Amino acid sequence: MEDRSHKVLLALVMLFLFAVIVLQYVCPGTECQLLRLRALSPAAAADPYRAEDETPARFVPRFNFSAGDLLRRVDFNIKGDDLIVFLHIQKTGGTTFGRHLVRNIQLEQPCECRAGQKKCTCHRPGKRETWLFSRFSTGWSCGLHADWTELTNCVPSVVDSKKEVRLRPSRNFYYITILRDPVSRYLSEWRHVQRGATWKASLHVCDGRSPTTEELPSCYTGDDWSGCSLQEFMDCPYNLANNRQVRMLSDLSLVGCYNLSVMPEEQRNKVLLDSAKENLKRMAFFGLTEFQRKTQYLFEKTFNMNFISPFTQYNSTRASSVEIDEQTQRRIEALNFLDMELYDYAKDLFLQRYQYMRQKEHQEARRKRQEQRKILRAKQALLREQGENSSSTDYIGNVERWRR
Repeated sequence: MEDRSHKVLLALVMLFLFAVIVLQYVCPGTECQLLRLRALSPAAAADPYRAEDETPARFVPRFNFSAGDLLRRVDFNIKGDDLIVFLHIQKTGGTTFGRHLVRNIQLEQPCECRAGQKKCTCHRPGKRETWLFSRFSTGWSCGLHADWTELTNCVPSVVDSKKEVRLRPSRNFYYITILRDPVSRYLSEWRHVQRGATWKASLHVCDGRSPTTEELPSCYTGDDWSGCSLQEFMDCPYNLANNRQVRMLSDLSLVGCYNLSVMPEEQRNKVLLDSAKENLKRMAFFGLTEFQRKTQYLFEKTFNMNFISPFTQYNSTRASSVEIDEQTQRRIEALNFLDMELYDYAKDLFLQRYQYMRQKEHQEARRKRQEQRKILRAKQALLREQGENSSSTDYIGNVERWRR
């Protein structure tokens, strides 16, 4: 009897697993992923996009944005000439997101990723031309971790370098990026540098040239800065880790590139911050490392492209394992004061966009339900009318027969 119950239990488990696998293939999009998550986790059934960190469930906006700033839906034509350009800022989770772009999107012609190769081939359907400009598709074609200034000047010429000017198509370039909490990002970069990373291959091209050693001095004298302490990392005044996100998202030509003598420091900082905010707002899409599921949702709604598997929120990272006191925390925030302000702005815009898109989605769903109910009521009314006409016809026919 006990052996029989074990067999029944095993059969039920196998049946459940088979159903999950079938659902994965039959319906791989986000909506079905939510159904799977709800089935496996009843506690999350209320809303799969509930706060992924300590952010209150009810978000209170701080900045005023227009409907045009909040609504992000681009008509991305993957079969045409449109191009998605990924601006990859160091230690923001860009590597993970970049892999999602080449391995996890449901496409008519998926990217071809071969074992042992760093780059994937992401061709448009029926064409030998890429639709994605990123580290994992085209490599560092505009330089290692190229910034906004480099990409906007480099990408158009790189993708059409083999074509005559008159034959080059009129493309839409859709820029995207990922941001991260500045303190966590800074600590993560320090740990990365401590292990030997240098990014010496970065070009930092601005106004047609790379900066001189006087404009951009090095923080170390050897081959790398491995083993540096956090104090040493913070003490270097030339450290590009300071306010990296603002620098990489702004138009550096507005401030004379890396020449600090062009304008006063306070004016330079304001121009850089304003430029970074404007460029970020005008980008087709940006996500936040701290909100993986919302990042996935907004990308899918923006580009009308669905990921196969849901994003995972990793709260345990190398940066999170670093314990710092309050004084060090304040020092890092001071060194990254521009990034702190940009991140507050970005987080507010990101959550407002998410809230706005969800409201639009609910309104559209409500409109469809109302239309369906209207159609159903019309059908019911038509059936009742046909039934009444049929009854009236039968009654008149019976009266005629009685008269005979």
